[in-house]
Amino acid sequence: MKLQRLLSLTRQAVDDYRLIQSGDKIAIGISGGKDSLTLLYALQGLRRFYPEPFELCAITVDLGFQALSPEVSNRLSPTLSSDAAAFDLKPVQELCDELNVPYTVVPTEIGKILFEIRQESNPCALCAKMRKGALNEAALKLGCNKIALGHHYDDVIETILMGMLYGGQVQTMMPKLHSTNFEGMELIRPMYLIRENEIKRWRDYNDLHFIQCACKFTDTCTSCNPDNASKRQEIKNMIKQMSKINPQVESNIFKSVENVNLDTVIAFKKDGVKHNFLEKYKNKEKE
Repeated sequence: MKLQRLLSLTRQAVDDYRLIQSGDKIAIGISGGKDSLTLLYALQGLRRFYPEPFELCAITVDLGFQALSPEVSNRLSPTLSSDAAAFDLKPVQELCDELNVPYTVVPTEIGKILFEIRQESNPCALCAKMRKGALNEAALKLGCNKIALGHHYDDVIETILMGMLYGGQVQTMMPKLHSTNFEGMELIRPMYLIRENEIKRWRDYNDLHFIQCACKFTDTCTSCNPDNASKRQEIKNMIKQMSKINPQVESNIFKSVENVNLDTVIAFKKDGVKHNFLEKYKNKEKE
């Protein structure tokens, strides 16, 4: 994928979902992987010609795995990457300098809290919550009103199917949403319309080399849950197989949550309240 297509798809999502307004200061959450760094390229490229002026900064939340004791690191070896202790953010800093985007690393003791103090056996949900909190706090301190994350089209359609098959619900990964715990902060997903394969082609076309996150689960699961990591891979494989039979499967999954017909839905939730089709059905009987 060439830069022109990357910027075109990013702008389409930004325009379609009204992700950026004039005067926004946007913090890009950087893990160092292909998605977040491609997003860095995309937003900085878009910034050069987008009619609504906005500012950018990049933030990495360092979980502090390199500070874990050798005993804990050895115990966690199936979970942590082999180079977790040498988590080097220098390439990210160099890229941000090249693109003229201010870069902030937020040091934390999340790893120590999870594995040495609390000794969590299933730490992913708490880890995700703590990382999210640290990212939001850092963004607020830098004067940002939005945080951009590198979720893409494939994340969206996989989330839809995972919710249906494993969660018994119809939901999607929204292109933007307001923070529930940090007033005034909004989360946006500018790569919402970009396929993962196109991100990989961008990586290969530019011969880019990204750093490996210290935790093996973060690259395979956007919700940072080890059970979901394998389930998400199952969903990826399922979509791949279905696409061999019907090439429109992926776009149809995406469109399905844009074309929900409430007249044919038994029940739905709105603002946390569950509604049943019988409510409307009874009203018709009274007319």
